[in-house]
Amino acid sequence: MVKVIASSLRKGNVVDVEGRLYVVLSAVNFHPGKGTPTTQVDMRRISDGVKVSERWRTTEQVERATVDEREYDFLYEDSEGFHFMQPETYEQLAVSADVVGDSKVYLQEGMRCYLKTFEGVAIAIEVPQKITVEITETEPVVKGQTASSSYKPAMTDSGLRVMVPPHIGPGTRIVISTEDNSYVERAKD
Repeated sequence: MVKVIASSLRKGNVVDVEGRLYVVLSAVNFHPGKGTPTTQVDMRRISDGVKVSERWRTTEQVERATVDEREYDFLYEDSEGFHFMQPETYEQLAVSADVVGDSKVYLQEGMRCYLKTFEGVAIAIEVPQKITVEITETEPVVKGQTASSSYKPAMTDSGLRVMVPPHIGPGTRIVISTEDNSYVERAKD
């Protein structure tokens, strides 16, 4: 643990407050004309996801936990959770379903992800911004629809629902954005 002053906290930092770990969501410094400057910090408890707000004097010492962020390759999912492997050391890490959360629909075998770990335990995952998926089913094209204005719903091989242009049919591989599940382009492979 490293002690830092409250005013130096930034989004993404992990802090230890009374023995519990929190991820900083936002940190704002207030400097009133009179009185003590303070830092307002919104954070999420890692253990259960509860959001908390905390206010410290800007010069107050806060314990900042050192988090290890590395690339891992996704291997498979089983009853223990999601299994990842560090490409350089071949060391494997099992990640619980609550840490993976909504990102599980994007995970594909061999996919390179970033895992943030604290003392050997995964606390957060970052998936690539764009992934390639295969369309398994779509609605048929309605005659008279113009390609520029209308998208139709489609289902991917990972069970994700996306909106695609009318010319995309089952079996087509497309690239989607993991930020908002939007269609980017047809895959070039």
